[in-house]
Amino acid sequence: MKFVRDSGIDRVTDDDGYRDARESDKETMTNHLKETSPRGQKYASGSHTVSVPGFPPQHRAQGFDHSAMASNLADMAALLPSNPWKAFAVVVGMVVVWHLTTAVYNIFLHPLRRFPGPVLQRASSIPWALQHSRGIQAFRTRELHDEYGPVVRIGPDHLSFVDPRAWRDIYGNSTPAGPDGRLSDMPKAEWFARTVRAVPANILNAEGDEHQRYRRGLARGFSDASMREQEALLLRYIDKLVARFHEACRGGGAGGDVNSDGKDESKGKGGGEGEAVVNIEAWYNWASFDIAGDLIFGQSFGCLANAAYHPWIAFIFKMARYNAPMVGLKYVGLGLVVEGLFKLGGMVALSTLRDSISRMLESRLALGYERRDLFEGLVSKQKEWNLSFEQLAGNAAVLVLAGSETTSTTLSGATYLLLKHPDVLKKVTQEVRSSFKDGSEVNINSVGKLSYMSAVISETLRMYPAVLSGSVRVVPPQGGRIASHQVSPGTMVEVQQWAANHVLENWHDPFVFRPERFLDENKGRDKVDALQAFSVGPRNCIGRNLAHVELRLILARILLDFDLEFAEPPQEDWIGKQKAYGIWGRIPLEVRLKPAAA
Repeated sequence: MKFVRDSGIDRVTDDDGYRDARESDKETMTNHLKETSPRGQKYASGSHTVSVPGFPPQHRAQGFDHSAMASNLADMAALLPSNPWKAFAVVVGMVVVWHLTTAVYNIFLHPLRRFPGPVLQRASSIPWALQHSRGIQAFRTRELHDEYGPVVRIGPDHLSFVDPRAWRDIYGNSTPAGPDGRLSDMPKAEWFARTVRAVPANILNAEGDEHQRYRRGLARGFSDASMREQEALLLRYIDKLVARFHEACRGGGAGGDVNSDGKDESKGKGGGEGEAVVNIEAWYNWASFDIAGDLIFGQSFGCLANAAYHPWIAFIFKMARYNAPMVGLKYVGLGLVVEGLFKLGGMVALSTLRDSISRMLESRLALGYERRDLFEGLVSKQKEWNLSFEQLAGNAAVLVLAGSETTSTTLSGATYLLLKHPDVLKKVTQEVRSSFKDGSEVNINSVGKLSYMSAVISETLRMYPAVLSGSVRVVPPQGGRIASHQVSPGTMVEVQQWAANHVLENWHDPFVFRPERFLDENKGRDKVDALQAFSVGPRNCIGRNLAHVELRLILARILLDFDLEFAEPPQEDWIGKQKAYGIWGRIPLEVRLKPAAA
């Protein structure tokens, strides 16, 4: 036996091969563990040898002791509390420490630390998520702007603006998209625009070239020229709505009290002789959905005829309500939970929705692209653009909702606000009735001349916007300048309609219904450019022409044909009683109708 020096390690050689000189250290450690550990005897057992590449078979190296590793893990586990409640407390403590550390960073070290806002919302995304899930986020954000000013930090990475300049800075073509200097709008926040990835992209949430393709295909159908082509169709459904109201006043019972299944339970309900009490909010909805159905699918949903929501439409409203907490979960980083919940229940619901819309879409496709309507542009490009049936169905569903929701919401709001302000109601009614002898004179050209009624509609869009929160966008990697504020990359930014429309920063007496503020002789006291009901830029609402035409035609016919007043008891705070889940969770609006004296 002799010592040799091999790569700086002392080794002892014998006839069997190499043996590390550190073997003695191992023996010493093993004896120590036997003395100090109740499991010490296990550390010295179970050794085995493995072949070492590059050495003859007779040469062996000491292998890994698996039993020793297991014993080590057991000893480490012994350090944890044996009581499960204590272990739970340790985990909770670690989570609390993590959240506290994150909160301290968000408040004092975050790039957005200089922007004002409540401490809790600067520290954590949870408050915003809870507010959104409860349907009060838009109202709370408006209060924060009153307290903190035109820009408020409503989440750790989230800013809300009410300065009118922010509309163009966020939603306009103001962001360099690449080295060619081409300008683009800021991309939408994925968690907001597309809560569930399994749902196909559509014109609302598609990005880049895909969005531009959808927009290009649909542009002609929503143009001013197209609206004039569809005038006869629009007037036909408006005549149906007015006829149903006259029927109700004659005792036909068309009240529109809608149950949870979207059906009318008001048969026989009426006011005094020659008048009727109706839930006018439901009837506005039914008219606008029937119009949208015919303009997109080539067939009505039958809402006016049946005095009930089509099951597909009732389902959409329920989904809008249930989507709010899903957005909240995704906002706080629980996207996987949202996807899991969707797989558990949402897939079945989505399948039901697809089955319903597929039948209507198949009927529309059978009509061919020669039919001039809102959907003709995409139908005609189906083969050229390789559009799948799913893509067509997704866009059709979105267009039905978007093409009807603004109209029905604004008409309901206008009716409520006019009834609350009899002087304004009297003035706009006089304008309408002095302009037309009967309904046959009401058309797109003639209603465009009603300046005071147009001001009433604009003031309604300000006081009761169809969409309360703006589309959330993300500042690109190069950063952005919004309303003279430099904003760091990755920040979520938006202009919320409700806040921008109700702050003293923009409006004199913001909660007073005053249509005169939109007439030329009264402009100057208010920042009227703060009102952007249909947004701005390349992604503004494609249906704004349709909405304006429907609003003017329907409101003019109602004011021409009927005297209106609140049913008993009067609904003094109809808007204040509603929640807002992206769109309004509207409640019934009971109105007494009486045919106008000839």
